[in-house]
Parts: sequence; structure tokens; C-alpha cells
Amino acid sequence: MTALASGVIRTASDQPTPARLQVIHRELQALAARWEPDEAAVEELFFSRNVRTAMSVGQARGVAILALADAGLEVAEYTPLAIKQAVTGYGSADKAQMQDMVKMLLGLNEVPRPDDAADALAVAICHLHSARLKSLSENSLLELTQ
Repeated sequence: MTALASGVIRTASDQPTPARLQVIHRELQALAARWEPDEAAVEELFFSRNVRTAMSVGQARGVAILALADAGLEVAEYTPLAIKQAVTGYGSADKAQMQDMVKMLLGLNEVPRPDDAADALAVAICHLHSARLKSLSENSLLELTQ
């Protein structure tokens, strides 16, 4: 695996929510046009105690999925548990363990920053592992039926 790029999309906290969501949509569409990926993956929403934060994250996540779908991408979704298991082999891994494994698996010199960029790379690693497993399973089934 090789990380071609990573980062985060930042919006100004003083902007109204619709404008912030537009920035996310436009930036993701531009990234999809630039990198021309075959597929995309996102983390499923983890409900926290802070309802306001959960709503904001949910809105941003929905816009992200829409932008990726508008770009013609199939979008896979993974739970935080699945991502942790795929990256570390341990579903209760902490953030530092996850970041260290992302660094190691991608052969990076340092842990990706900010934390959200490392999280996004972890989702990508999870999706790659899942796609490989799915491909192996499909090929095994095909061989069994022949």
C-alpha cells in the first residue's frame, strides 16, 4: 500500500452551516476529479453523547457521501470497530496504536497529521483489506463452482 496524498478539508467556524457543507462537497468533488479513484470509503457515524457534534458530523458525512456518489464512486462504509480490527488486528485499539500502524503499514516517516488525516488513511487501509478479502472469496467460490 502507498499513500499518494492525505489531508483534511477545513471550513471556517464562523461560516454558516450551508456554506461549510458546500466547501466539503466542492473539495471532495475536486479531489475525486484530480485522483480519479475507483471506489471510496467512509467511517460509519459513531453516536456520541454530544448531540450537536453528532448532528454536525452527520451532516458533513452525508455531504461527503453525496459528493463521492456524484463523482460516480461506489461508497463503502465501515464501523470504527471494523477499521480498528483491519488496521491493528484489535478492535479496542487506541488512537496512538492506530496511528502507529497507519504509519507502519504505509511506510511513512511519521504519523500523519492532523489526527483526522490518519483516521482517513485507516479507513482506506480497511477498505483495501476488505476488497482483497472479497476478491479472494469470490475467486474461491468461482473455483468451487467450476
